[in-house]
Amino acid sequence: MDPIEEFKAFRKKNILATGKNKKLKKIARDFIIEAEKQKYLYNFEWLGRPIIQFPQDLQVLQEIIWQVKPDLIIETGIAHGGGLVFYASMLELLGKGEVIGIDIDIREHNRKKIEEHKMYKHISMISGSSIDKKVVERVTKIVKKHKKVLVCLDSMHTHKHVLSELNLYSKFVSKDSYIVAMDTIVEIMPSSWSKDRPWDKGNSPATAVKAFLKKNQDFIVDQKIEDKLLITSCLGGYLKRVK
Repeated sequence: MDPIEEFKAFRKKNILATGKNKKLKKIARDFIIEAEKQKYLYNFEWLGRPIIQFPQDLQVLQEIIWQVKPDLIIETGIAHGGGLVFYASMLELLGKGEVIGIDIDIREHNRKKIEEHKMYKHISMISGSSIDKKVVERVTKIVKKHKKVLVCLDSMHTHKHVLSELNLYSKFVSKDSYIVAMDTIVEIMPSSWSKDRPWDKGNSPATAVKAFLKKNQDFIVDQKIEDKLLITSCLGGYLKRVK
C-alpha cells in the first residue's frame, strides 16, 4: 500500500477507536466541564486577537476549511474578533474568500482592532441581530456572489435563537460544507454554570440542533469530527450538508 494511503487508513481506524474509548471520553467530558468553570477558553489569541474557543476546535475548523475551500464564511457572534481573524487567515492561505461577521453589539474598541488587522481585507461586519429580517436579506445578497459557503453560529445560545439561525442560515450552506453550532456543551454543564445567562440545560444550542435535525434531512452530525476531537465545545454540533 502507498505509505500516504496507509497512514490515512491507520488514522481513520484510530479515530473510530478513539470515539469508542469510554474511559478517554469521560476524561474529555470532565475536562470540558472543569475548563468551562475555569474560563479556560479565554486564554487564547489568534494572530493577536482574543479567540474564545478550544484550540481543538480551531484545529478541526482548519481541516474543514482546507477540505471545503469555501468562498464565504459566515460567523454569527463577533466578540473580540478572533474568530473573524482566524477564518480570514485561513482564506488568505487559500488565496480567496470573504468572511462576514454578524453581531448585535460590535463594541467600538473591538471594531477598531479588527479594522486595523492585516486580515481585515477579507472581513466585513454587519451590526444587528443575526435573525433580523433585514440582516438576513443583506447576507442573502452577499451569498449569491459565492459558490461554497461555511457557517459558524456563535451568538445567543438559547434554543429559540439557535434554531432560528439554523433554519435561516442552513439554506446558505453548500453541499459537503458545514454549519457549526458552537457551545452545544451548555447541555452537559451544571445548571448553576449559566445562572446569569438566558440559556441553560434544556434551552441550548444542543436542543436546537436536535429539533433542527428532526425536520431537516439535508444535514447530518459528522460524528467522526467529535470522535477525533473529544475535547470540543461543539458536541454534536458539526453538521454536514449531504443533500
